[in-house]
Amino acid sequence: MTCFHPRSPYACAKLFAHSVTVNYREAYGIFACSGILFNHESPRRGETFVTRKIAQAAARIKMGLQDKLYLGNMEARRDWGYAPEYVKAMWLMLQQERPDDFVIGTGESHSVKDFLDLSFACVDLDWHNYVEIDPLYYRPSEVDDLVAETSKARKQLQWHHGVDFPELVSVMVQAELEAISNGKHSISNENRGYPPDRLSVAAS
Repeated sequence: MTCFHPRSPYACAKLFAHSVTVNYREAYGIFACSGILFNHESPRRGETFVTRKIAQAAARIKMGLQDKLYLGNMEARRDWGYAPEYVKAMWLMLQQERPDDFVIGTGESHSVKDFLDLSFACVDLDWHNYVEIDPLYYRPSEVDDLVAETSKARKQLQWHHGVDFPELVSVMVQAELEAISNGKHSISNENRGYPPDRLSVAAS
């Protein structure tokens, strides 16, 4: 088991939430579970997250709506899974006889570069022609590699992920292409507060 070591204000807040959940369960007998969910993605992911940014940029560049994508650390690795499957895991936690805490993830890690490769392959483009590195988007305290150890969830919840990494990327890029085709794509970078020649991305 890896010790908690939060590396951002968000992570510190998540650790507090986890700890207070355990505290109330033990102190007051509340049926409360804490799910430690590794990165779970879908077309509903917020546009400030690197997965959505990349999928969106690939589709927008393909359709002539964007020229460049600016990224930070492309070697950062994360355990990315499909959000609807993680919702099922949360539901399963609440069906147990006793409340407990579970780690949910795929057990695999992939780099931001891997996500780029697959996203731009979905639209038959070479990302090297469109992506530039900007130091502005490097994190001050990066976590190089995150991967979930999910044996407890697999054993006790009988849960396992079904959508693999390439399928996840494809789902997200196709959703962006469909949104553009249906006239429901995001407004321009200018109107979203970004410089017109840049789409900023912070690795998540």
